[in-house]
Amino acid sequence: MKKLLYSFLLFTAFQVNAQYAKVYPTNWWVGMKQNKIQLLLKGEYSDFSKEKIIIDYPGIQINKIHKFKNGAYIAVDITIAPGTKPGIADIEFIAGGKGHAIPFELKPRRKGNGTVFAQGLNSSDLLYLIMPDRFSNGDLTNDRVEGMLDQTLRRDTVFNRHGGDLKGIQNHLDYLKDLGLTALWLNPVIENDMPNRTEHGYAFTDHYVIDRRLGGETAYKNLIDACHAKGMKVIQDAVYNHIGSEHILFKDMPDSNWFHQWKTYTNTTYKDQTLFDPYAAPADKKQMSDGWFVPSMPDWNHANPFVEKYLIQHAVWTVEEFGIDAWRIDTYAYNDLEFMNRCNAALMTEYPKIFMFGETWVNGVPNQSYFVANNYQIPYKSNLQSVTDFQTLWGIKDAMTKDFGWTDGVNNLYTILAQDFVYKNPNNNVVFLDNHDISRFYSVVGEDIAKYKMSLGWLLTTRGIPQLYYGDELATAGVTSPNDGYVRLDFPGGWDGDPKNKFTDAGRTEKEKDIFNYVKTLAQFRKKSNAITKGKLIQYVPVDAVYTYFRQYKNELVMVVMNTAKEKRELATARFAGLLNGRKTLQEIVSGKQMPVPDKFFLEPNSILLVTFP
Repeated sequence: MKKLLYSFLLFTAFQVNAQYAKVYPTNWWVGMKQNKIQLLLKGEYSDFSKEKIIIDYPGIQINKIHKFKNGAYIAVDITIAPGTKPGIADIEFIAGGKGHAIPFELKPRRKGNGTVFAQGLNSSDLLYLIMPDRFSNGDLTNDRVEGMLDQTLRRDTVFNRHGGDLKGIQNHLDYLKDLGLTALWLNPVIENDMPNRTEHGYAFTDHYVIDRRLGGETAYKNLIDACHAKGMKVIQDAVYNHIGSEHILFKDMPDSNWFHQWKTYTNTTYKDQTLFDPYAAPADKKQMSDGWFVPSMPDWNHANPFVEKYLIQHAVWTVEEFGIDAWRIDTYAYNDLEFMNRCNAALMTEYPKIFMFGETWVNGVPNQSYFVANNYQIPYKSNLQSVTDFQTLWGIKDAMTKDFGWTDGVNNLYTILAQDFVYKNPNNNVVFLDNHDISRFYSVVGEDIAKYKMSLGWLLTTRGIPQLYYGDELATAGVTSPNDGYVRLDFPGGWDGDPKNKFTDAGRTEKEKDIFNYVKTLAQFRKKSNAITKGKLIQYVPVDAVYTYFRQYKNELVMVVMNTAKEKRELATARFAGLLNGRKTLQEIVSGKQMPVPDKFFLEPNSILLVTFP
């Protein structure tokens, strides 16, 4: 009788209307390991939760329905049985004698089930970080999108949007490939429908929408497909800690415990030490983790199981939907760390080769290593594979800007690397000179080309996975004072009408040509060098500001000598006899010039020697 009544309702009043309610995730796949999912449904009125929910599709079973204080939301736990066929499952709603439905698509899994995409990263990769709004404008039609809050488009300021997009990046993949890059890391591409400063992308307002000003979902898929076709990987920037204040789940919360709430606005202390300090006051630890990053970015409550489901499912959904290869995790230390372990595990279970690295903007090797897989015997054990290695950044900065001393100058870099024993795999660490939040390294070294070349030479030959920031290959200058926009300037030539096009050799100055060719030569050599990409690092104690290290893989050997002194130095090769093992000939990596191995190297001030032994 009930079935007959239901059929009658459908016949007389049932309407399929995708706008009747929104569902998150927007779709799923058959054959996923994660086949028990939670659908978060949001209707347009406060009594939405009173509706009866039916999903009549072979292989889908409703397990439980959850309701919230805000009656506009319903959460539905479902199981998608093995063997379920792809298709459209209507989520049906019945209330007051009326029936409505929204379509929920079950897709076939992406080709390869993780073997063609979700490739991960390793030390053979060279990453290139791009802020899409500032790299190249490939589609003028999306510069402004009607209805979005931020309608600014002013390239004469560093505070507003400039119009760069995903098509602009795709247009220059040959340039990036030629440079020797293997993977692109883009600042977030998810919608940021905030009133201002939306160029950076870190204030999500709809997790399931690619920002239309960047070209939307189609442009993102086209870019990723084009990267994969050229043998390049794509890294997505993930933000689990916070969202933008215009996000619907904050503006119209399911209930009050989805976000960390305080009696008055409370900022995080940014004191990562409280998370592992055995003497830390509980209140300090709570404020570090639960305080807001900035007033415009509400802080998720990861202890809420619905929040956890929402974020983890979105992470898995993103990899499958777009074919992501790796995951950079913003503000890693500010997340609930046990939640992060569960999120990481969910991705690794579905995609065994995927690679994740977390932003750990902290000071000290113990601090940084706490957040990644390490060798400590402590209660909290991270399963994160990699971190952005700020410690080696501080080390190379000291080497380039401080005089040599017992613990200063290049000795600090040596000491930081000597502490690698704490990591499960230090070769996973992402090493870099700059990014979108800190001053350009060319400016850090006072626009000294010799020091800059030495720093780039170190970056491309030390242990770990190196990352360049767009424009590093041109010795781009910029400091964060008075505003971080000054390290996010447009790539010259990325916009029609730019007076110079740095994507071409003809558009570069002699200095820029020199740096570009230097980076390209080292990057292309690196691709073919097992010693650098697979080999061990062997470093010698610095003497008189001269730091020497080798990369060795079987019989292949690369030698790097950095003279960080302001004066010339001599370096006797007898100290390295055990490694050189009677080798008679060396070849300079950059020039290609071959010569006999000398008894002494004569080193110019602030210079780097990069050689291999044919």
